[in-house]
Amino acid sequence: MTDPTETHETRLKRLRLRSWRRGIKEMDLILGGFADHKMASLSVAELDEHEIMMSEHDHDLYMWISEQQPAPIELASALDRVRRYFLETK
Repeated sequence: MTDPTETHETRLKRLRLRSWRRGIKEMDLILGGFADHKMASLSVAELDEHEIMMSEHDHDLYMWISEQQPAPIELASALDRVRRYFLETK
């Protein structure tokens, strides 16, 4: 998933921008807040998982993060990190 020509700092900036510019405001707030406060502490593998998760549609992400629908197992770790952060900040 990692582009070998992209620096870690550039990747974090790109993902932060994508986090704040989603399709629905709720996901802007959830993913943007996570990006601002937690993303820099993720490992490369966790960033890979997070980036894969972010390629999903906002409505699906919202349903999975809010546990209104079961999440795909391959996204469980990334979704759980975001969910835990969101619940900590409420």
